Amino acid sequence: MGRASPLSLSVWSTSVKPLKIPMPIRALMAALAIALVPAAQAQDYPSAKPITLVVAYPPGGGADAIGRIVAQKLGEGLKQTVVVDNRPGFSGNIGAAQAAKAAPDGYTLLLAPWTTYAINSILYGNAKVGYALDKNFAPVSVIGYQPMVLMVNAELPAKSIEELVAQSKSGALSYGSTGPGSLEHISGEMFKRATGATMTHVPYRGNGPAVTDLMGGQIQVLFATGPTWAANKTSGRVRALMVTTPERNSAFPELPTPREAGVNNFEVRSTYGLLAPAHTPAPVIQRLNDEMAKVLQNPEVKEKFRTLGLDAVWSTPQSLGESIRNDLAKWTQVIQQAGIKAE
Repeated sequence: MGRASPLSLSVWSTSVKPLKIPMPIRALMAALAIALVPAAQAQDYPSAKPITLVVAYPPGGGADAIGRIVAQKLGEGLKQTVVVDNRPGFSGNIGAAQAAKAAPDGYTLLLAPWTTYAINSILYGNAKVGYALDKNFAPVSVIGYQPMVLMVNAELPAKSIEELVAQSKSGALSYGSTGPGSLEHISGEMFKRATGATMTHVPYRGNGPAVTDLMGGQIQVLFATGPTWAANKTSGRVRALMVTTPERNSAFPELPTPREAGVNNFEVRSTYGLLAPAHTPAPVIQRLNDEMAKVLQNPEVKEKFRTLGLDAVWSTPQSLGESIRNDLAKWTQVIQQAGIKAE
């Protein structure tokens, strides 16, 4: 077979030219390729590694118990291990700030008692707590609502809210909290404004000392979480006068709501949600939301939550985002009107 002539080589080399793609189309193709990467990752989610659920409170507490229930059932639904990572400190702000800075890939989530986080960000400012609740997180779903319970020392003569308010006019009553700016503190100030009660605030460093002094009579009133009431109601040294939510709680159906107890314009509830770092791909958020709907409708989960005073509630990501924004506005107004300051 003979060699190709120089002419034929020249014709061959000049007949195939690189395809020139206009710059706008090249830019569009590059953007599309980048956009498809998260979508492809989301399609495989969760397969790369275990998921970390940050609980920004110590092991053994109410938030930790809720987190472990969610982690187990969410992991079963996703067919991937969900590991609880306790990151306590600074009223939950340390763990929340770390979760906000995690990679937005769905492999780091935050169990968020967002009422507390909203109050913290208002009292201390976003710069100090290390995150903006409504900007640095992508909402996944509400998890549940937990009431506060108005507890009094068992030797206090008042058996109703009306009697408690009347007795407070003597100026001899004090109420405890887990510290300035805590939900317990804010509940007490809101109650005073709603009823005209006169009570002196006594801050403690934590729930345990406050409950001990309530039982001992050093303070007479304490707004406490549902689990705190559940753990102490059979002691005979405290009793409850009402829950602080508009609906009766399934764990304490015998306790009246504020309206039933004669208190208007008063509502406090501790709210839990599941959050991911901002910019987590929408398909990942939707997958997590779909699985949380199953978790929160699970009878076993509902019963476990009930023992903690938590009513299981599912929501869309959009609804959770709206609730967070509403809470920030609500608690800003409450804190400013009551003149509450952080330490």
